[in-house]
Amino acid sequence: MKYVCDVCGWIYDEQIGYPEGGIEPGTKWEDVAQDFECPLCFVGKEQFSEVG
Repeated sequence: MKYVCDVCGWIYDEQIGYPEGGIEPGTKWEDVAQDFECPLCFVGKEQFSEVG
């Protein structure tokens, strides 16, 4: 599953994770910390939408 930032368009892909931010590949979105911020525009998880 992928999730896109509604503000800037950055995409979190569960298969890829975000290794630069300490999130291992395969990490489900619901398992990403609640205080996660978009690495480009710094909004919170609530500003992301599922894109499939």
